[in-house]
Amino acid sequence: MSEHTPQFGLLRQRRFGPFFLTQLLGAANDNLFKFALTVLVTYQLQVAWLPPQLAGLVIGALFILPFLLLSATAGQLADRMDKSLLMRRVKDCEIAIMGCALLGFVMQWPVLLLLCLVGMGVHSTFFGPAKFAYLPQVLKPSELTGGNGMVEMGTFMAILLGNMVGGVLIATPSVGRIHVAIACLALALLGRCAAHGIPRFAKPVVTQPMNWNPVSETLANVRLARQDGVVFRALLGISWMWFFGAVFLAEFPVLAKEVLRGNEQVAALLLVVFSLGVGIGALLCESLSRGRIEPGLVPLGAMGMTVFAVDLWWSLEQLPPVAGPLGVWEFVQTFARWRVLLDLLGLSMAAGIYSVPLYALIQQRSPVTHRARIIAANNILNALFMVISALLAGALLAAGLSVPQLFLCMGLANAAFVLLMCWRDPLYLRRSKNWLLRLGQRDKETPQ
Repeated sequence: MSEHTPQFGLLRQRRFGPFFLTQLLGAANDNLFKFALTVLVTYQLQVAWLPPQLAGLVIGALFILPFLLLSATAGQLADRMDKSLLMRRVKDCEIAIMGCALLGFVMQWPVLLLLCLVGMGVHSTFFGPAKFAYLPQVLKPSELTGGNGMVEMGTFMAILLGNMVGGVLIATPSVGRIHVAIACLALALLGRCAAHGIPRFAKPVVTQPMNWNPVSETLANVRLARQDGVVFRALLGISWMWFFGAVFLAEFPVLAKEVLRGNEQVAALLLVVFSLGVGIGALLCESLSRGRIEPGLVPLGAMGMTVFAVDLWWSLEQLPPVAGPLGVWEFVQTFARWRVLLDLLGLSMAAGIYSVPLYALIQQRSPVTHRARIIAANNILNALFMVISALLAGALLAAGLSVPQLFLCMGLANAAFVLLMCWRDPLYLRRSKNWLLRLGQRDKETPQ
């Protein structure tokens, strides 16, 4: 670790490569299982107590519930244990959960499958604090931005691939359930093998006793994060990104069907573009920050989120009417619909640029003895913000707003939030100004 390693070079090193593969496989398994279960309950199984129109909401709520209830406990464990050992134990549990899911898919037992879904939520809840507390333990400050960019890129690629593979496998006639079950178990086994390569470290020294009360520990974690105003505002900034992004992701099916007049393939195309954009933006952060943790990218990324969200609203309002459902080929034959895709790509790239410096800032400034607990507080806030965003978006749509108008509201709300954030902490605008000045000086020094 004596020299700075570029972000892609980290993949060849044992301190990062096995860890990256472990979290990639885990995120892919979460989304493959969750999406396949949603399709199974919506289209294939007739479950009287779970109507198809509620299946997606119920499955999403069950998966996120452990983040609210158990993140505080997960953060305490991650601060007390060797992070690599904890990640291995979490992967052991994932294999057991997927073994039960195999039985649930074969026997078509929806209750067992929903319990396994909750189990996967618990798996992700305990993996998250260990994952983000591990990075500053093995990466130098100059590598944190690139490392976090790789993790965010990998996470969104895993979400994309998990959803696509889950949808393809579950749709296979007669044997789709078996294929999904085998794929989930295989991903869990591969993830455990990858976790075995993560290097071990000394157990942290924490003298404070465990608090098993999730409510009081959650409040204690939030108070702990608030001790450093920069860290707490970064936590709120990340949670806002999930609030903002969850609205767009949740409305993709309706956007594709009702506004763009496209089929299921068009809805999948929107998810592909969004995931690629976040991944590209996250990877760009290392070169834009020149190997340092650069909070100045946060207002610039937020500005891009607002500009592209407003232009997306305008693009959708200007779409020419069409008679019937469009496939992907028909969809991309007009510039107006290409503009929609470009707006979505720009918005998601800006979100990636916005979020990566915030993660790196939290990891750098959090004390090592409490780092995982602060990450746990971030997970709790993320979950709360996503629940609130779903309720608020539903209320606005029920009040008569169209999907494009909802996107306009989100773009304007994003501008207001970031202005408030920068007013509360001038660090962001000051660093943005310095970054732009350095960029201008570098352009002047470039030979013509």
